[in-house]
Amino acid sequence: MVETKCQATRIAVPYQNGQIFQHFGHATRFQIYDLENGKVTIRTLINTNDSSHGALVDILKKIHVDTVICGTLGDGAKRAMREAKIDLYCGVTGSADDAVQALLDGTLVYNPEATCAHQGEHHDNII
Repeated sequence: MVETKCQATRIAVPYQNGQIFQHFGHATRFQIYDLENGKVTIRTLINTNDSSHGALVDILKKIHVDTVICGTLGDGAKRAMREAKIDLYCGVTGSADDAVQALLDGTLVYNPEATCAHQGEHHDNII
């Protein structure tokens, strides 16, 4: 596990019922956190309109997200995030709001190696 602090201005978190939705590629909503001076100023919930895995990173890029906190995601999504210059903090569970605050406080514990090693809907093969 890694602890870090970031300089984000807009954070996206795959979101369901206040929690980090654990499968990035199947996220139907993202909570977007706009930041100013290291504090959340606006929270906006956006719908992905059931976009495909590949389209999700494009959506986030178009709305100027620079940081994503998530559970698991596949290698293709990780590569797309790097290409879009979006900082990625994966392997995170629990409250979306708490995770964002932990990132801002420099106490977020995440696992950069967290990978979803399947294309199905079950999460039995998380590495």
